[in-house]
Amino acid sequence: MISPGKKLKTNFKLTIVAGGVAQEVAFKDLLTRRTIVSVYMKNNTGSCDKQNDSLAAHAAEFAEAGYTLVAVSRDTPGSHLKYAAKKKITYSLASDPGDLFAQAADAVVEKSMYGKKYFGPARAAFVLGSDGTVLAVAEKVDTADHAAQLKALIAGLK
Repeated sequence: MISPGKKLKTNFKLTIVAGGVAQEVAFKDLLTRRTIVSVYMKNNTGSCDKQNDSLAAHAAEFAEAGYTLVAVSRDTPGSHLKYAAKKKITYSLASDPGDLFAQAADAVVEKSMYGKKYFGPARAAFVLGSDGTVLAVAEKVDTADHAAQLKALIAGLK
């Protein structure tokens, strides 16, 4: 996994959902200020719902503190549109079926489900500078209180 101080490659495109609209953007264009990227697995699943519920409840606080919030999963833009409306999510949801962000963050890990092994993105969170420099990493997300975890992480950056 990429470590703080390293610069993330940002020259890839993702489809984001924000404000009820889906659009393809270059990842680097999302980095207009410090940005928190929270990686989760799938919409409408228990732990991922808790992770996003925590973010949604505190999204305004992150914005006021000067951070853009982006949550990334493999879900389709259509799924993200429905999920954002259902969960009242005001931050960007990024569709990344090719794990482009995880590859850039060196965060593709081996996983196991029902005895089968496969590779996928690590459930992690990254604080990035506007130039793509990694400022902090939460290598293991606390799904129940993700916002508090991120607040503690960014408090150390001031």
